[in-house]
Amino acid sequence: FSPSVLGTREHWDAAYERELQTFQDIGDAGEIWFGEESMVRIIRWLEKQQVPLDSSVLDIGTGNGVLLIELAKSGYTNLTGIDYSPSAIQLSEKVREKEGISDIKLKVEDFLAPSAELSGFDICIDKGTFDAISLNPDNAVGRRKQYVRSLCSVLKPEGFFLITSCNWTKEELLNEFREGFEMLEELPTPKFCFGGRIGNSVTALVFQRK
Repeated sequence: FSPSVLGTREHWDAAYERELQTFQDIGDAGEIWFGEESMVRIIRWLEKQQVPLDSSVLDIGTGNGVLLIELAKSGYTNLTGIDYSPSAIQLSEKVREKEGISDIKLKVEDFLAPSAELSGFDICIDKGTFDAISLNPDNAVGRRKQYVRSLCSVLKPEGFFLITSCNWTKEELLNEFREGFEMLEELPTPKFCFGGRIGNSVTALVFQRK
């Protein structure tokens, strides 16, 4: 990929500072990455697998925290969201307060340098964070490898990793996560047709840690 400001912390700090101001002004939580259907897709899969409601769930790059709100409304009780942008965590805290949901833990954390207490999760979820890391102008390849190492350190053996991406195909993600993970399932995403070929603009996969 071409390097992009979308891969920099400065971009996301500025973006979430704007969204935080907008939320304080008019109560709008901001954009839901990949739309509401992406959240529904994740929750449906968890329900289909009968994942216990007290399973520990980590939302990597939580942003405005709306996915965690929806998980809480679906009955999940052991939820943690991290983001390297303090403004994102401020925003997600305000959204959580507005929704009256208390049992979501929110932390400023850089997933590429996770703290020791960030470990032992049953489920990790990523909607777009791996995409953003892949666009970092400074050593994106090294950052992707560090992401996989971090994932191995925070996710329990046999834990599930659900990733939604608009930059990577299924085959590319299989290659990126080949060390330490096996793919369980590809989740259905909207299809488009262009020039007689059918494709997906979004890829959603479920991996299991070996």
